[in-house]
Amino acid sequence: MGAQATNAFIFLISTLFNLYMGAVLLRIILQWVRADFYNPISQLVWKLTQPVLAPFKKIVPRHRKLDIAALVLLLVLSALYIQIIAGLWNLDIGIGRTLWFAALKVIGLGLSLYTATIAIYAILSWFGPGFSNPAANILYSINEPLLRPLRRLIPPVSGLDLSPLVAILLLQVLGMLLPLPGYFGLG
Repeated sequence: MGAQATNAFIFLISTLFNLYMGAVLLRIILQWVRADFYNPISQLVWKLTQPVLAPFKKIVPRHRKLDIAALVLLLVLSALYIQIIAGLWNLDIGIGRTLWFAALKVIGLGLSLYTATIAIYAILSWFGPGFSNPAANILYSINEPLLRPLRRLIPPVSGLDLSPLVAILLLQVLGMLLPLPGYFGLG
């Protein structure tokens, strides 16, 4: 297989894994923040993740607000992704490093997911103060627990809420500090 074909295949594998792992992570976050289950976006995430997650739910119990089965699935998918990418790059990493990189990948994916949702949330806030669509409601549920403490520290400047900008900056710095090799990508 040529270098261009290998790069295209790695891109495809990375994209598919990142999208599905992002959906599983979004499911965990939506359950954690108790977002509206009947929201169309929540329903989409539920329907995308339920077929793969159902066998895990039979084995792994739920603990309060945390869906441990979804977390286990996320770590398994992340470890599988790390092994596939390592194999395509001809890297020999052991199980310990695979699990370490898988955990870092999940953290990096969470940072990237929150960065994207906060950016979209901030852009949507420019178009109107009301939260009248399903996406805005979900974004509010996801981001408000993170932005509320920042708003207490950073008051609005001339009526502008700068907490999303500060949150994105902090999330980006944390992502840069993760010791995840570049070929596994953050998210």
